Order: sequence, then structure tokens, then C-alpha cells
Amino acid sequence: MRIGTAMPTDEELAEARHHFVANLSVKDYYSIGQYEVDALKKLDEIFAEKDIAIMVGGSGMYEKAVVEGMNNLPEANAENQQKLLSLWENDGLEALQKLLEELDPNYFSIVDKDNPRRLLRAIDIIWQTGKTYTENLSSPKEKRSFETIRIGIDAPREVIYERINLRVDKMIENGLLEEARGLITDRDKVALQTVGYSELFRYFDGEWNLDFAIDEIKKNSRRYAKRQITWNKKLENVNWLNYDNSMQEALSLLSNLPM
Repeated sequence: MRIGTAMPTDEELAEARHHFVANLSVKDYYSIGQYEVDALKKLDEIFAEKDIAIMVGGSGMYEKAVVEGMNNLPEANAENQQKLLSLWENDGLEALQKLLEELDPNYFSIVDKDNPRRLLRAIDIIWQTGKTYTENLSSPKEKRSFETIRIGIDAPREVIYERINLRVDKMIENGLLEEARGLITDRDKVALQTVGYSELFRYFDGEWNLDFAIDEIKKNSRRYAKRQITWNKKLENVNWLNYDNSMQEALSLLSNLPM
């Protein structure tokens, strides 16, 4: 999934030591809770030798898990999962979205609504605990042994959307169509029920033409970016940098942050 996930290039990977890049198969089950465990273990290794580690990425829940910690949530309930999977298969993703919106409108407003795993997990937890997912996430967590400095790059929404459109065109040019075609046999895996792949699978099925599928990738990517913006704006203590700052200007601003 190198192209569809915008994996760093070989040149970028050579510039600095990266972790958790191309470390999983689409067939592997993985969760935010497991990432928290793995990331904290890796941070212990890094901090044994260095004072600073840099975490980058787009998924707010994964960042939150490392920085603030996850709550002591129950493991997935097999019976609940089967009910929800049946609901999804019979009535579509919209049924899961509607159910979560009814159960927890606050979490629904920030969750990646096109990610069935997030929807399934949240509803399962609500059913098991009798509390909203938001309430479960707000309970006290174990304090981290490291300090966190959040840095955000801010840009006007029209600039972000324009770059998304150009990025999708570049992905198509770089071979996203061929990459997705090679993954058809694993299309039922959660990792492939995501933006960029699910739209192309509908093209391969003859449901959409290619131009429409590409337009849908752009539209769904913009929707995802909008939710990311909403999530990030709610975070506390973010040091915002303007996207068109020069490198020198950005570094001068960052040099004043407490380290």
C-alpha cells in the first residue's frame, strides 16, 4: 500500500531513522491500543539514547493514545462484533454511522466516519460499558514520563483542498490504480476499506467509471481532512506554524519553545 498510504520515499527514509513504516501486512489485525503499547516501548528505547523523538502523522486518535494514553477499555466482545458486522454487511456503513450518531453524537462528530473499525469499536464499547465512548475516553489516564510539545502546520482550507486534489492526481500518475488492482483479493480487510482503495474497487466492479472514482477519492479525502482540522483545533497547547513560513523562519519560532 505504498502509494495509497503516501509512504515516505526511500530518499526520505534515508534522511532520518523511521519507525512503524511498512511494518504490517494488510492481513494483520492492529489496533490503537496495540500501537500505544508498541510506541511507548519504542520511545523507551529512543529515550535511552536521545532526548527528543519526533512523532508525525495524521491520525489524531493514534497521537492521543501515545501522548495522553488510552483508557482501560474492555477487549472486543465477539457477540457484539458479529451483530455489528452483520449490520454493516446487510445495511451498509451508513447503518453503523447512524447507530453511533444516536449513541454518542460527540464522538460521532470527530470520528473518521468512513473507517468501519472505529465505528465498530466505539459501538461495542458503548454496549459493553453502558457509557458513551466519549465518557470512556475522558476517564483519568496514567501520566506519561515524558514531556510533549505539539507543533501544527496551519494552512487555509482552500490551500489544503487544492493540495489534496493534486496529491490524488499524483498518486494515480504514480500507479495507485495498479496497486489497488493487485490488492483486490484482500479487499475485505479493514486496511483496504479506506479512502483511495474502496473507490477504485467500485470502479473495478463496473459500478463507477474511473473519472468518477477519482473524484470520489478527492471528495472523501477532503472530508477526512476537514475532520482532522476539527480534531486538531480542539487540541490544547499546539504551537501553530504557517504553512508558507520559510524553513529558517519556522526553525526560529521553534527554537523559542521550551525543550
